[in-house]
Amino acid sequence: MKLTKMSHACVRLEKDGRTLVLDPGGFSEEDAALGADAILVTHEHPDHFDEFRLRAAMEDNPAAEIWTLRSVTEKISSAFPGRVHTVGHGDTFTAAGFDVQVHGELHAVIHPDMPRITNVGYLVDGGKVFHPGDALTVPGHRVEALMLPVMAPWNKISEVIDYVREVRPRRAYDIHDALLTDLARPIYDRQIGQLGGSEHLRLPPGSSADL
Repeated sequence: MKLTKMSHACVRLEKDGRTLVLDPGGFSEEDAALGADAILVTHEHPDHFDEFRLRAAMEDNPAAEIWTLRSVTEKISSAFPGRVHTVGHGDTFTAAGFDVQVHGELHAVIHPDMPRITNVGYLVDGGKVFHPGDALTVPGHRVEALMLPVMAPWNKISEVIDYVREVRPRRAYDIHDALLTDLARPIYDRQIGQLGGSEHLRLPPGSSADL
């Protein structure tokens, strides 16, 4: 499987000539979802769900399909009848040849005064990749590559480090990093790498790794 990191929280996975894209949001490249055979969206926030990018991908490939939670399907399903599927915690399905399990239900707490929205994470191919969206969900499965949200209004670095320790992936790759400045990156790299207990890696947007 080939993993390509796009900007912010978007990831492209390629296997057997097919492409699965996760969270092509508004902070990602405009063409982040183009060429996708299947798209997974973790929640409705615009840095993860961008209707323009989804519509472009669905129109580019008439066979492409989307799997996401209800709050997103309500916004886009009418435009693509039969091609947008609602999923929730505990569901399993196959998308473009990738086996997917759904984990989690709620977005992390941003502030106690703000209502929590729904959020799901996706475990791909039995733990080859786990993308939690905007939550520190522990999937309860072996994880080879954890997509690690390193910088968000809802987290702090101690929580990120403890999350890596709890999931215990073989490797942790940074995502949700559009708000992280180049000045701060070495600090995050050092602290997560030294304290997380797993190999910690950062892929520049557009670069890839083989899993």
